[in-house]
Amino acid sequence: MQKGACNSPLNFCYLWQLLEYLGEMVNAQQSTMRMARQLTHLCSGSGVGIRKGIMVASRRVEGLPCSISLRGVRVRGMSNLPENAVYGGPKSQSPWKRITLNHLARKYEKGEPITMVTAYDYPSAVHVDMAGIDICLVGDSVGMVVHGHDTTLPVTMEDMLLHCRAVARGASRPLLVGDLPFGSYEESKEQAVASATRLLKEGGMDAIKLEGGTPSRVTAAKAIVEAGIAVMGHVGLTPQAISVLGGFRPQGRNVASATKVLDSALALQDAGCFSIVLECVPSPVAAAVTSALRIPTIGIGAGPNCGGQVLVYHDLLQMMQHPHHAQVTPKFCKHYGNIGAAISEALSKYREEVVSKKFPSAAYTPYRISQPDVNDFVTELDRRGWDKAGAAAAAAAEDDSNAGDPRIGTLPD
Repeated sequence: MQKGACNSPLNFCYLWQLLEYLGEMVNAQQSTMRMARQLTHLCSGSGVGIRKGIMVASRRVEGLPCSISLRGVRVRGMSNLPENAVYGGPKSQSPWKRITLNHLARKYEKGEPITMVTAYDYPSAVHVDMAGIDICLVGDSVGMVVHGHDTTLPVTMEDMLLHCRAVARGASRPLLVGDLPFGSYEESKEQAVASATRLLKEGGMDAIKLEGGTPSRVTAAKAIVEAGIAVMGHVGLTPQAISVLGGFRPQGRNVASATKVLDSALALQDAGCFSIVLECVPSPVAAAVTSALRIPTIGIGAGPNCGGQVLVYHDLLQMMQHPHHAQVTPKFCKHYGNIGAAISEALSKYREEVVSKKFPSAAYTPYRISQPDVNDFVTELDRRGWDKAGAAAAAAAEDDSNAGDPRIGTLPD
């Protein structure tokens, strides 16, 4: 620590937070005092107030829990702003807190596969986050999986922003990548940069993904990278191009097509993309592209030789039982659960219990009213001429009393 670095109230606040944390961790008063003296030495010549504050903490820690004495001094030594108003800096971008491009690059260099899952809302993002997935993609496939369209083409920028914001609220660890939807980046590189900027500023994404490796798409990718936004490329089967592909058809199954996949990937790499998605291409083609590139490939229906793999959240959990979803679920998707069947069973059981009046039972009727209040309430209803309502209230109170205590009690008002 350089001399003079402790003059700022912000640094002072940080020092006290560090001191308090270490003191509580070691749970030893003498160790805390030693740390205080060491900080005093480090801050020598840098603000009398800080040195005094640390020495006060050293003295006051005797006979008191470390956290209590230090917490009091820390508030006293801060600026004149309320404690919760002091700026604490941006959220940590440590690889152990939030996945970054540097973290992905290190995994790729070590030969560690990168994991990616496509998710579209807050609940799925929370699960992806808890599972330790590296990248969470908010894909325009939301149009098919969530909104029931036959293709991804109807998805708008507003649709993507809505889902990106929901995912950003649920996932704090993985790198967040948002798809540029069809029609949001084809007109010009200026349009592409503007759309990509919105996904970061309004959608909370860390990077964007765009489809295709044609010269116009490569130009768009390069412009977005030069604007300071990380770009993931996407070649092979590109769902936004089904009009020219003739449907959702695998690519790279002949020499010309395989060479095109490779050339497109190389061009996107030269444009500055940090990774390339390879969708629905034969394994030998994916292996060749992966070997030729200096950046990781993420395979989806491209075999095991890519730098990582991606599947759609709903697909890998087999959440949907509807015939429409069965038609669009790809052949390459492995089911790691049968959540759809569990959902259907649970909903059917709920319906049956409501119809049979088994739900809600007393166990799930937690809000109670005291008997004296019931009596007064019934009296008031009778006074107003609502005899039937009073009788219903009295009967319900008697049922609650006979049924026993609720599963979870409630606190009194």
